[in-house]
Amino acid sequence: MIAATALIAEDEPLLAQNLQAELARLWPELRIVASVNHGAAAVEQALALQPQVLFLDIRMPGMSGLEAAQALAEDWPGAPGSAPFPLIVFVTAFDQYALQAFEHAAVDYLLKPVQSDRLAQACARLQATLHQRSQSVAPPELQAAVDQLRVLLQAPGFSLPDAPAAERLTVIAAGVGTATYMVPIDSVLYFEAADKYVRVITPGREHLIRTSLRELLPQLDPQRFWQIHRGTVVRADAVATALRDESGKLTLTLVGHPDRLSVSRLYAQRFKAM
Repeated sequence: MIAATALIAEDEPLLAQNLQAELARLWPELRIVASVNHGAAAVEQALALQPQVLFLDIRMPGMSGLEAAQALAEDWPGAPGSAPFPLIVFVTAFDQYALQAFEHAAVDYLLKPVQSDRLAQACARLQATLHQRSQSVAPPELQAAVDQLRVLLQAPGFSLPDAPAAERLTVIAAGVGTATYMVPIDSVLYFEAADKYVRVITPGREHLIRTSLRELLPQLDPQRFWQIHRGTVVRADAVATALRDESGKLTLTLVGHPDRLSVSRLYAQRFKAM
């Protein structure tokens, strides 16, 4: 068997312990470098320790497993000589209809409660892929992992847990002290996550609303408002230019506003010239 390192992100301690014990039995050469109970810790530890394999629970407090994978895809160093992007196995209680999204994206997954024979299959696939990586002259492409995650994020029938269904916003009520400003959605240039708030940027001023970007997104028209980063959504017709630097990083300029917005790897394809 191949020696490798892995991180487990699971918010239920018994399930995390059981998974680690089963992995020790099925794949003794796999070293668990960290076991964490929420998505933000998974991102922090994965970036610091750069394990070869991630087992990510989809439903965790705060940041979901899918959001953690998205954050890692955006922040993983892509320079030559950097560690390869980890192989990801999602652990989920989703039904079969939603699992079609994982299959379509060619991403491995385990259903809860995790069955030993299914985990053994996943381990065999992981070992085969790691062996293939070790034999390859060319380094594994981060872009391949980004493409898989992009398919998963956009696949029909798949949505993040607890994503609310809501009517499209036409006006945003933003409170400032004792006043409430009614901000027409057509005047918003972009939204940016800021801790427990969202910054609402218009040509004339900035507002803060007490909500999360995850809660706000289902209320926005996706044809008009494009997510360009896990923490940024821009109004499409407010974009003036998309500028790509020598490293391939994409930056947007806005019509009549000095701010520049960075586009993550997951969303860069939106701005390919037609």
